[in-house]
Amino acid sequence: MPLFEFARCLGMDPGIVARWIRQGRIPVKRKGDVCIFNGEILKKWAVANNVKFAMPEGEPTALIEEKPIGLYMAMKRGGVYYDLSGTIVSEVLRAAVNRMDGLETQALRDLLYEKLIDREQLMSTGIGRGVAVPHPRTPDQNKDFVPQIATFFLSDPVDFNAVDKQPIHTLFILIASSAQHHLMLLSRLSFCLRDDSFLKMLKSRPEPDPLLKFVGEIESGLD
Repeated sequence: MPLFEFARCLGMDPGIVARWIRQGRIPVKRKGDVCIFNGEILKKWAVANNVKFAMPEGEPTALIEEKPIGLYMAMKRGGVYYDLSGTIVSEVLRAAVNRMDGLETQALRDLLYEKLIDREQLMSTGIGRGVAVPHPRTPDQNKDFVPQIATFFLSDPVDFNAVDKQPIHTLFILIASSAQHHLMLLSRLSFCLRDDSFLKMLKSRPEPDPLLKFVGEIESGLD
């Protein structure tokens, strides 16, 4: 069973569940990137820890797949945010990380902000045509960071020192846990951003559902 579905069975946030698995707080056996658990054992663990657990009938054991997620799921996990404030790069990035639901603590927000600023000082992540893709310089091995892409539409365009010198109206903050996953997500996002119809959609500040549907259709073609 995918991690998200397993977390739903527990009624918990997937990021917290993933961390508890790594810390050994949930009774599972690991085989590489896969965790095997016994439904009956988990039911007893849930009762002892006052956690709601609803295992699908007929599945005494299940698999949790901790494999890299695709672009659609990364963007769905990261969320879509509107009217991001700020007049300079540092203000925009600070406002963005403070609004991200996928970061559990202020300490994580501060750490990500520092990593994003460090990356911008190396070279602007403004890729042109009104879009920037801020991300840490290297994929983050801190397991408290859940892989995701958060989408932000700015209140007003901001100068990001983009390659084409055009101000930025849309941000995609990318977090990945490995170089391979980072490159895969960045490649797929870049493919979408080469699509004129996708760029036109971004300018219209679409609602999350049509935006994700569009991304899903493009990604299904790649798969």
